[in-house]
Amino acid sequence: MMPMQSSTPLPGAESALRETAVVVGGGIVGVCCALYLQREGYRVTLIDPEAPGDSTAKWSCGQMAVSEVIPLSKPGILKKIPAWLLDQKGPLALRPSALPGILSWFLRFVACARHSRIVDISNEMATLTRHVYTDYAPLLEACPDKTLMGERPIIEVFDSAAGLQGEAGHMDLRRSLGFTSEVLDAAAIADLEPALAGKFSHGLLFPDWRAVSDTKGFIAALTDSFEKQGGVRIRSQVRQLDESADRATGVTLANGERHRADHVVIAAGTGSSRFFQQVGSKVPLAGIAGYQVLLPDAGVDVRHSVIYADGGFCFAPMTRGLQIGGTIEFAAADAQPNFKRAEIILEKARRILPDLKLDDIEYGVGYRPFLPDTKPVIDCSQRLGNVFMAFGHGQLGLTLGATTGRLIADLVAGRKPAQDLKPFSATRF
Repeated sequence: MMPMQSSTPLPGAESALRETAVVVGGGIVGVCCALYLQREGYRVTLIDPEAPGDSTAKWSCGQMAVSEVIPLSKPGILKKIPAWLLDQKGPLALRPSALPGILSWFLRFVACARHSRIVDISNEMATLTRHVYTDYAPLLEACPDKTLMGERPIIEVFDSAAGLQGEAGHMDLRRSLGFTSEVLDAAAIADLEPALAGKFSHGLLFPDWRAVSDTKGFIAALTDSFEKQGGVRIRSQVRQLDESADRATGVTLANGERHRADHVVIAAGTGSSRFFQQVGSKVPLAGIAGYQVLLPDAGVDVRHSVIYADGGFCFAPMTRGLQIGGTIEFAAADAQPNFKRAEIILEKARRILPDLKLDDIEYGVGYRPFLPDTKPVIDCSQRLGNVFMAFGHGQLGLTLGATTGRLIADLVAGRKPAQDLKPFSATRF
């Protein structure tokens, strides 16, 4: 973990004190953008219709997955589509009704399964994930609770040696990018996670990953810090961007109320697509459902965040209970959640941990904003020069929240970011 840094405004921030910024979207990416703009000296308003913490990242495994840079598309993925259509209990499912609407997106997605593209995308994503802890440090330093991010690494377990061997190529690629992993045998797994003793003999340890203590609480704490430092959060829906000539002048809310702004940041996850026409973007953004189960009193002591690779889900211990989830479903944009997917997760989890207590079960779903190459957009609008875009982080929204916030603050302030943002351009499609 990197050392904490001061949360005082950055040098030169005084020049922005009279300027205002509106951030559309109060999830993890939005609040991190707001905090970094605040550090620059901007007067920031954060707008989101939900309560703090009630966002897509709430229903995630809560991991700082710094080496999860390999795209979701894998070689041979096209051959798996028939199985996804037939087996709705698998870790990846595709509703037949979704296929017509998502076909164009899916063809782009499959095109990223070439080895050369996987290597390129992994290298590009690593330029962001290498800075995760450094970028979160000043934001967490400003929060009273110093336990928001845990210290324990992440474990991944497999049913067989074949499953572990199947990851060998990806492990090599991650190592070439500077990330570490350790192979675990049955004894090591049992020592680290007694609840899994005798259940798995093959695993991996990711020493450079961490997990937050609670996904909802993590976002809520950062939001509270933003407000205590003078930020304003409005619980409402943004109806449109107000504009004049080639610049945004602010936003109009659903109730007609207007808020002036010198700069606007679109960080609304899947909801960002509502503004694509205004910002002049044709980004192929899709919302892919990830289901979760929360057991407030699981009755089983799970110490680490544990990925069960062959089951396609994760055990994530949090302060509000044990969260189990991660399965992915491709569905039509207007489809209702299929919480049978969450029940399937729970059924699989009980095969591993049969003593789980099922009192007060809560099911949830988060729609991950995915682009076909599984890279985010971190860019400025070509149509409205003072509008900036931060969305499409897929399963890495929590991981890349602070890094995205820092980069967006660089763009708003007119600085050249330290990282090359061409791979994350909105025009790359």
